[in-house]
Amino acid sequence: MPKILIIDDERFIRASLREILEYEKFEVTEAQDGEEGLQKIKDEEFDLVLCDVKMPKMDGIEVLDQAKALDKSPQFIMISAHGSIETAVEATKKGAFDFIPKPPDLNRLLLTVRNALDKKQLVTETKVLKKKLSKKFDMVGESPAIARVKNTIEKVAPTDARVLITGPNGTGKELVAHWIHQKSNRQEEPFVAVNCAAIPSELIESELFGHEKGAFTSAHKQRAGKFEQAQGGTLFLDEIGDMSLSAQSKVLRALQENLINRVGSDKDIKVDVRVLAATNKDLKKEIEAGRFREDLYHRLSVILIQVPALKDRKEDIPLLIDKFLDDIAQENGDAKKRITPDAVSKLQEFPWTGNIRELRNVVERLVILGEPTISLEDVKKYADY
Repeated sequence: MPKILIIDDERFIRASLREILEYEKFEVTEAQDGEEGLQKIKDEEFDLVLCDVKMPKMDGIEVLDQAKALDKSPQFIMISAHGSIETAVEATKKGAFDFIPKPPDLNRLLLTVRNALDKKQLVTETKVLKKKLSKKFDMVGESPAIARVKNTIEKVAPTDARVLITGPNGTGKELVAHWIHQKSNRQEEPFVAVNCAAIPSELIESELFGHEKGAFTSAHKQRAGKFEQAQGGTLFLDEIGDMSLSAQSKVLRALQENLINRVGSDKDIKVDVRVLAATNKDLKKEIEAGRFREDLYHRLSVILIQVPALKDRKEDIPLLIDKFLDDIAQENGDAKKRITPDAVSKLQEFPWTGNIRELRNVVERLVILGEPTISLEDVKKYADY
């Protein structure tokens, strides 16, 4: 059950918010001023803080500022009867999720609370996964082809430039996107990936931009889309060449204006998201065929990264095999298997049309079916070439 802290010097406001939130099955704690609230944040773990701005002893902006300096990560929603655009901007810059005027509109309050908790969950999951991420998404290889990719990542990652990642299936385009995010200034914020090819065309807009309750037959409740979920972080649009033209136009607007609309709503929602995209298609040919917008292509391709096929970096195959043997052993809780040099050499001869993904599958098959030390005979017997 999510834990929410209400910091407000008005007892009536605290009681009203508590009643609303407890009815929605949230666990609620109260603090009557900024100093008490900050101490509770230091002493306990909260998922979300609803914090008044104007309070005695310590105002809400100072509470927000000091809380963000702690090794804590609750989301903050600032509330105030004396709000201004300047205050809202300052709160957002200091890390607040949103700013709501008093008296709060019930529907907006609950929606903002749910969206803030969704973001908190994403941030928490990101931090948990980050320990595994550096190894899982390690870019293995020392070939000139992969060295060029690494060099480009180092240069582009600290910027907010949009990147279009191209290359055949199975080469590691999502891995490149993860590397860019992890080396960026947004690394503490969510990384949200969307496979545009896996989502039916009639649902892609809802997936990306969210929808209002009743926007279509199965829209039983309001839902934030991937752009909102990635707020402050990185949105990775995989297989963007398969996106419908209708969705492309909305993505273009989001990139141009940093604004989105949920399906079924004409209300603008401001988003701050770095967009990375990937495709295995030749988008220039798709443009000529009328299947991809040229203006969107130019918006996405500020930086182009071409991920090489495995056949163009065969000198990296021994390093990749060693990594996969490590990974598979750890996943299964077994001792790492060895592989003979002639078996490795044989694997280097294969064309690897499925690229790194195929190599990983073959190594796993050899681990399962091969001898304790994987031999040339095992390769000949169990590899499909």
